[in-house]
Amino acid sequence: MIPSKDQLVICFAHAAYQMKACFDALNTGIGSFELRDRDELERRAHEADVIVVSGMWHNGLIPLATRLRFIQSIGAGTDQFDQAALASRGIRLASAAGVNARAVAEHAMSLILALARRLPEARDNQARRFWRGMIGDLTQREDELSGKTMLIVGLGRIGGRLAELAKAFDMNVVAFRRDPGAGRKAADSVHTLAELPALLPRADFVVLTCPLVPETRGVIDARALSLMQRSAFLINAGRGPCVVESALIEALNAGRIAGAALDCTDPEPPEATSPLWAMPNVFITPHTGGETRQYEANVIEILVENLERMWRGETTLRNQVV
Repeated sequence: MIPSKDQLVICFAHAAYQMKACFDALNTGIGSFELRDRDELERRAHEADVIVVSGMWHNGLIPLATRLRFIQSIGAGTDQFDQAALASRGIRLASAAGVNARAVAEHAMSLILALARRLPEARDNQARRFWRGMIGDLTQREDELSGKTMLIVGLGRIGGRLAELAKAFDMNVVAFRRDPGAGRKAADSVHTLAELPALLPRADFVVLTCPLVPETRGVIDARALSLMQRSAFLINAGRGPCVVESALIEALNAGRIAGAALDCTDPEPPEATSPLWAMPNVFITPHTGGETRQYEANVIEILVENLERMWRGETTLRNQVV
């Protein structure tokens, strides 16, 4: 059990998000403090019963956080947490899954539109004060999405919303999920990952909206890239390690695919020497797909609901992981 409201202490740990201000606006009377760097989190982890955290977490905090009973992840992904170690200490963990589903789906769609309409190139030309003339080569022109095939790896909340957006552009949607029987949402067909190699050649856009699990780690490797059309684009709005970046760089350099838009990389950010930075057929955004002005409030809503569930003695949390 977690302490009562008058005894509970929450630690909000994030480098930028205004989690404490958002929580304080609710006037719960619950004690809390906010940290902005890992060193300070290590020093003060022992003060908290609840830690609200994502990227600042590391598993070396588990023995330091002697009072810790619950972790509310700020992000949808929880691969940074040692679930077995948390369970052995009786520490519960919940994700923020769904908190940014619409935002990430919209971001992925904007990346697809940017690639199809060659917007990064247009921005670069603007910076150079260069007005590009009309193009005779059809392969170098902007394109339309209608009739194109989008392949979505991960038909969860984000992938499901992305499928809806793609259908609004009259695209064909082929999706993959662990259990195809769980429904196809707006997708035209749903398959298991085992069927991915057979369907990759059909895709004009391959979009990753999947979590990082053993089955998706390196799911886009050299073989997968070799099966894609030369005119196809890869969009990663899931997790960096889902793509073998050395293979992606090689494929991009060789022209085996047309380009890539990456909201997440491995590592993040890419090394300063990474070729990805300078590639004209690569568009990088700094893992901001889920970042919106409503993000903090959406996470706090999940946190408060989970606290209330625990005080009521319920065994199931919203987005429970451990």
